[in-house]
Amino acid sequence: MPNQKILVIDDERIVIDSIAKILKEERIDVDSTLSGRQGVEMALQNDYDLVLSDLRMPDIGGMRVLRDIKRAKPKLPVVIITGYATVPSAVQAMKLGAAEILEKPFSPDGLVYTVQKALQPVPSEAVEEQGLIHRDEILRLLERAATDQNIVYELMHCGADALADYQLTNAEKLAVLTADIDWIEKHVGQLSAMQRKWLDARRNNEIW
Repeated sequence: MPNQKILVIDDERIVIDSIAKILKEERIDVDSTLSGRQGVEMALQNDYDLVLSDLRMPDIGGMRVLRDIKRAKPKLPVVIITGYATVPSAVQAMKLGAAEILEKPFSPDGLVYTVQKALQPVPSEAVEEQGLIHRDEILRLLERAATDQNIVYELMHCGADALADYQLTNAEKLAVLTADIDWIEKHVGQLSAMQRKWLDARRNNEIW
């Protein structure tokens, strides 16, 4: 049986080297990159059993990494690496489809346990649809956010919890929370200036 292969995306070389050293002893092959954007490209172009991604990185954050990987490869598990200050955001990532959270600093046993848990097979029926399903709900949310500053604040700071009253899939929630305007407009049509305004603000103020 071939070794399992994992991709690690983190802007700290010391974190990548530590993960690679620990997992090598478990006979797990590790590829890595310091760039979130390059990590997405690698994940989509190659076959991996698991992706570990830091939550905050200079180019694109872990939420966008999660969004783009799950959209193209919904069965590929993604573990979010987080520091103490971003644990609440990492919990939000789990609500949106991340397999597990790996909190820094981590112990070798903690890393191995998290990886092994995330690598457990997921029933095929548990894989969520990645296209748009709830068009009317998306439009209802966009219309409300265009005029209601309270929901905009909640979307900026509360993540998935702000969408509890909306019937949306994780893919749809990630598109809204990461302000994926191109994806939204592709599915629902051109947005109004007010709708784009708060999405642009969300995208330019990535707080994950």
